[in-house]
Amino acid sequence: MALPAGAAAGTASAVFLFSLEAVTQQQMQHRWLLWLLPLGGAFVSYIYIVYGKETLRGNNLVMEQVHTGNGSVPLRMAPLVLFGTLVTHLLGGSAGREGTAVQMSGSLSSSIGKLFKLNHWDRRVLVLCGIGAGFSSVFGTPLAGTLFALEASARRNMRYEALIPCLIASYTGHFVTLAWGARHSHYEMGAVPALHPAVLLKVAAAAVAFGLAAMLFVRLTGSLKKLFARGLKNPALRSFVGGLLIIALVCAIGSRDYLGLGLPLMEQAFHEAVSPIVFLLKTLFTSVTLGSGFLGGEVTPLFVIGSTLGSALSSYLSLSAPFLAALGLASVFGAASKTPLACTVLGLELFGVHGAFYLLIACFISALVSGRTGIYDSHIRTYVPKR
Repeated sequence: MALPAGAAAGTASAVFLFSLEAVTQQQMQHRWLLWLLPLGGAFVSYIYIVYGKETLRGNNLVMEQVHTGNGSVPLRMAPLVLFGTLVTHLLGGSAGREGTAVQMSGSLSSSIGKLFKLNHWDRRVLVLCGIGAGFSSVFGTPLAGTLFALEASARRNMRYEALIPCLIASYTGHFVTLAWGARHSHYEMGAVPALHPAVLLKVAAAAVAFGLAAMLFVRLTGSLKKLFARGLKNPALRSFVGGLLIIALVCAIGSRDYLGLGLPLMEQAFHEAVSPIVFLLKTLFTSVTLGSGFLGGEVTPLFVIGSTLGSALSSYLSLSAPFLAALGLASVFGAASKTPLACTVLGLELFGVHGAFYLLIACFISALVSGRTGIYDSHIRTYVPKR
């Protein structure tokens, strides 16, 4: 069952990546599309109100299926989240892609389990396979995808018995995505400084900053979600107002650099030291976008936030910008998602093993500093017994 789950996830991710590239190009070429963001957000929210129902809970619905095994992740989640995320990026919202990949893959793997009439336990494992395959296929990191599925779905008790199926599904999804012709961006960490107490202290200091940045993102996004929900009861109206705020932010700062995934910002961070204001503005744009109900993931914006913060710190810590950008990329996401182990491995897959010790230190210190709240509300501390 892990093989078809991985193949379905890889195919869905390939379709998503190709579509995302196309709509991003359209957004860049036709700048007037930004003015449709409020209407587009309201339309997607309306579609979710009418057809989405429980799929509105997004990643949390997928995670809770792993926790309890009750019910299923509806198949309609896959096309709905794909459509909603593409609209967000076409019209200029600041969001990512991991959430979409995980939800599509979780939906497809749950449907496969239902098709083959799997038992309660196997359905849960198969959804875990979908989570891992979705993450690995959209970022090209199968080992990190496997650990992400296990670590993100449990804060205390990882389901190690699901390790082999998740590993199979993640590698299958990764290679299927590549077979369809999709390619992933790669960045260089550059020269890694020699192991020295002074360097370790600087990395630890940077890790504290990464953890605080993750905390800022989580709390700001969560606060905006509550604020929008309290002030605007209608989800379509929330997204409409959120779209107006994004337009106002663009007009206020006079730049569109913070729209979409923000990959050009990350590329710049790996080449030169950037201003500290960059990570703050990307945090604000993404929190407003997701807080007002637009669809998309948090991971790529967190990559951008972490890499630009690391790059900015290089001027103060006398370490190279690419080195700290790489540490920030892995650490901020690891702290926000409470998956430091998976993100350490993600850093190894993206940048190589030569910075392993620094990645390990940065990811775990930032996770400790960031507090107990993460981007996934469905982290549950009490689990049903194993079969």
